[in-house]
Amino acid sequence: MSKSGFVTIIGRPSSGKSTLLNTLCGEKVSITSSVPQTTRNKIRGIVNDPRGQLVFLDTPGYHRSERKFNLYLRDLAESTLQESDAVLYVADLSRAPGAEENDVLALLEATALPKLCALNKVDLPRTFEQSYRELLTEKSAATPLFVISALSGQGTGALLDALFAAAPEGEPFYDADYYTDQAPEFRIAEIIREKAIARTQQEVPHALYVEIADMEMREGATEEDRVLWVRAFLNVERDSQKGILVGKAGAQIRDIRLEAQRELNQIFPYRIHLDLRVKVQHKWRTRDPLLRRLLK
Repeated sequence: MSKSGFVTIIGRPSSGKSTLLNTLCGEKVSITSSVPQTTRNKIRGIVNDPRGQLVFLDTPGYHRSERKFNLYLRDLAESTLQESDAVLYVADLSRAPGAEENDVLALLEATALPKLCALNKVDLPRTFEQSYRELLTEKSAATPLFVISALSGQGTGALLDALFAAAPEGEPFYDADYYTDQAPEFRIAEIIREKAIARTQQEVPHALYVEIADMEMREGATEEDRVLWVRAFLNVERDSQKGILVGKAGAQIRDIRLEAQRELNQIFPYRIHLDLRVKVQHKWRTRDPLLRRLLK
């Protein structure tokens, strides 16, 4: 019988979890950025293989903070373990081990799930590999270690072998042509957010969320002629952030729209047309109903 299981990916912010997910799946499943805590949701990526099917659950970076927004993200990462058959801890070798490492390792010690550790970014000229090896020997001696580069794919083959070995036997959860189960509106919102993050800095990325207001399919003579018209709002917390996103004479929001459309047209079999607006939603990161809707 083939293997089939769910694998939670966990680690501190910017450790390369989303890049690893995309590399393992061979497709862009999760948006990526150098900005910490870009991932805000539980992202499913599916790997189909002659050995079976692994469903990876990418989680928000595990971060020490008492702010309500960060507590929601941390709770999401922790609760995802309850859905899993195994857990993959991703450590960032470019940074010395921090307080979050102890938090994650304590979380892993409390679960009976099979555990593996990927020491990521080995391709960089200077790493803290020895520090991580010492920490993991002290805290979790039985956890298998894999030295990888999520960006280049180095070492990911052996990691995938070990994950399939740890997975239980079972039938696939998804059809073989699936590499994610994300709804189109979620994927569109995430790509828009990724392009906006890439064009802004300082406080804007963390103060931004994207809301899909309307979607309408306009039929054409062929599949390629169909156009999905999407109206979306980029929500921020301050008027100054709105000004940054709009840009001089609307140049910034125009470029975000064009870059997002270009990538979305490579993902979907029909064309995408975006209508982007910017709204101010003061202190949205403190609103429980909104956070429960967005962060899941």
